Amino acid sequence: MSKLRATECREFIAAVSEKAAEMGVPISVAIVGPEGHLIALERMDDAGFITPDTARAKAFTVAAFRSMSPRFSDGLVIQQWFKERNPQMLVNASVFTNGQVVASGGCAPVFKGNEMVGAYGISGATGDQDEEIGQYARAKVGWAHMPVDDTTPESVKRHVNEIYGKVGLKDRAL
Repeated sequence: MSKLRATECREFIAAVSEKAAEMGVPISVAIVGPEGHLIALERMDDAGFITPDTARAKAFTVAAFRSMSPRFSDGLVIQQWFKERNPQMLVNASVFTNGQVVASGGCAPVFKGNEMVGAYGISGATGDQDEEIGQYARAKVGWAHMPVDDTTPESVKRHVNEIYGKVGLKDRAL
């Protein structure tokens, strides 16, 4: 069983902070293990006071829903999926987890090989900027947001790709 280590999280946080500073947006970033427990959290100077809680909730949400289904590849997919099917359930999930469920851009799972070892959430910029920052940091530190051997059924991939199109991410695909 692989683990996501705090030292790896610090490298990711440094990359996130670098990109956010370059973009001029103060953010918070949180990384959780696959069970949703916090590994690392950092709030940049001048980031909003609520951004650490939001970043952690985003990371928790990805960990929770990704562990349920390969259909939930990131926060944008989670948000749109529930919006189309049962928006009240997403609100209820937030309530019964004491506000730990927030579906938004700027969060994704982290894989080592085929094992999900955690998830991250970024908050403080726009959803698109949070996404851009996360993608930059993942690439810089070599974190994968998909398993090496992707066994996601083609029907699920088509569905997720349709969702990406609906939320304006036509350049993203599973």
